Amino acid sequence: MQGRPAFGDEEPRLVFCTCPDEGSAVRIARALVEERLAACVNVLPGLRSIYRWQGAVEEAQEHLLLIKTSAPRLPALERAVRERHPYELPELVAVPITGGLAAYLDWVRENSRPEG
Repeated sequence: MQGRPAFGDEEPRLVFCTCPDEGSAVRIARALVEERLAACVNVLPGLRSIYRWQGAVEEAQEHLLLIKTSAPRLPALERAVRERHPYELPELVAVPITGGLAAYLDWVRENSRPEG
């Protein structure tokens, strides 16, 4: 892998989000890419989540979204997910991408900024 590019304030992020079914996962993923809030979203089926919710241990089959975006798009991305997500409290966790193929990370940055 090439060295880390200098993104400044546009550092790329990987955002994790779980969805209860394929329909909601695909709907959210498509909207994020169409609105240029993400360059790419992978939809991974077959996730089993075990978690504590309202005092009880729960278990659910879910779909995981792996969302590639840039740091400045996170607030708008969060709003878009919250508007479309069926959960009362959706999982939305963003982590910095600290390395990778420089050309790919440039592509993420370019394709997750507003047009114009």
